Amino acid sequence: MLTIDALKQFGADTNDGLTRCMNNEAFYLKLVGKVVDDKSFEALENAVAEKNLDAAFEAAHSLKGVLGNLSLTPIYEPVYEILELLRARKDIDYAPYLKTISEKRAELKELIG
Repeated sequence: MLTIDALKQFGADTNDGLTRCMNNEAFYLKLVGKVVDDKSFEALENAVAEKNLDAAFEAAHSLKGVLGNLSLTPIYEPVYEILELLRARKDIDYAPYLKTISEKRAELKELIG
């Protein structure tokens, strides 16, 4: 079961996330529970695989907003890094960033149950 303590151990800034959700813990946890199913994760992976940097940027930008608002720092940070590289249209191997994002997303899924 997802708890504030579990999210703190995961590395989320739960104080900030709760503040953004008007200190409504149930609402915050509900939103966190839904973020792992956000279609932008797959959109990002697919766009990178297709070398469609514009679509990858859009997906990363969407994720940055959601993850930032929920203060899910362990996933937010690599998404932010990939977003800035995409913004600069860097032609690099994005696989390490995608791997980190995927691993942290999987960790969060485990916390959710």
